[in-house]
Amino acid sequence: MQIISQESKNMNPYEIILMVVFDTQIAIGVLGNSFLIYLFSIMILTGQRMRVIDEILIQLAWANFLMIVSKSIPHTMAAVNLKNLVNDHGCQILFYLNGVSRGLSLSMTCLLSSFQAITISPSSSKWAELKDRALKYPTPTSFLCWIFHLLLNILVLEKVEGPRVSGNVSNILPYGYCSTSAATTVSASLFVVVVSFPDVVCVSLMVFASGYMVLLLYRHHRQVQYIHMTKLSPRVSPETRATRSILLLVSTFVFFYSFIPSWQHIYI
Repeated sequence: MQIISQESKNMNPYEIILMVVFDTQIAIGVLGNSFLIYLFSIMILTGQRMRVIDEILIQLAWANFLMIVSKSIPHTMAAVNLKNLVNDHGCQILFYLNGVSRGLSLSMTCLLSSFQAITISPSSSKWAELKDRALKYPTPTSFLCWIFHLLLNILVLEKVEGPRVSGNVSNILPYGYCSTSAATTVSASLFVVVVSFPDVVCVSLMVFASGYMVLLLYRHHRQVQYIHMTKLSPRVSPETRATRSILLLVSTFVFFYSFIPSWQHIYI
């Protein structure tokens, strides 16, 4: 039985490598996030008290899981030439789930960075009052993020359709398993601004929170520097390791979200 599409046969080595990398990321992402969801489910079922960060992490794990599944299913169907199994409503559901989960993933990561920065901030600082308030409202903040992205991505529904033959329809842009309606310049620009603005805000807050944590770690390192100088051990200080980890994670995250802007997720 022939299950590989003609497009898959004609792929060049670069496209094959990208497919392998994509499938590997799917496998690792599904397993990793499923494991996190399992651990947090055990905590909930056994009645263990969850920290503020734990409440954010479990929602982040669910958002990442939904994003991977909603992206991998249509790509897999297109690869094995099962494109016609998805109609207009199926494509709309897949694109909607992907848009919501992608936005939630970014929002929860932003919340996580913000709460971490607030948590490690000195209690005597000017952020003390904000720290006491913020740590009490993780659930309402997360709930607002869910509502916001559920409403925002309704805009995607009217642009997505099932697979079409691009040669017969001039205003349809085909993307393998689904297609999107070509928009005018004005409406497309407005759509890009509306969808991209929340991502820009979240990434900016994330960079600010990460920079604040790096600054706190640097100040703490300067305060205890004399202790490290009295030791003969050449090991890197914990503050330096934490700073490197923060900078690496934030740089990687910002790079990929800048490389693939939010408005492009409906075309991928």
